[in-house]
Amino acid sequence: MKKLIPLLILMPILDLYILIRASQTMGFWTTILLIILTGIAGYYLAKSEGKLVIRNINREMSQGNVPGNELLNGLCILVGGLFLLMPGIVTDIIGITMVIPGTRDHYKEYFKRWLKKMVDKGYTNIIIRW
Repeated sequence: MKKLIPLLILMPILDLYILIRASQTMGFWTTILLIILTGIAGYYLAKSEGKLVIRNINREMSQGNVPGNELLNGLCILVGGLFLLMPGIVTDIIGITMVIPGTRDHYKEYFKRWLKKMVDKGYTNIIIRW
């Protein structure tokens, strides 16, 4: 969690820098349109992938299996969808790569390692402190 704080501070600064440079290169309204279009496309992509994951979770449960892998897919899609809602090019790239099935696997491995560390340390609940 301590590694997340600097990332949350630096990412908007990087996004703002890239947006300013993009605006200087492509023009203000083109940049705004790009942000809006990636947000809309990301929303529909996350929605369709989310429906597929829910279908797979239901299938796994109906077969008597615990849907661990599908739950990680759902977590990636949820977090990716949140990134896609944030204006910015860096957040859009992260969001899209979390939602697309082929690139989502890298994030799933990260989340698996993170959850394994939590379990190994004896944590059985995830508590988010604000």
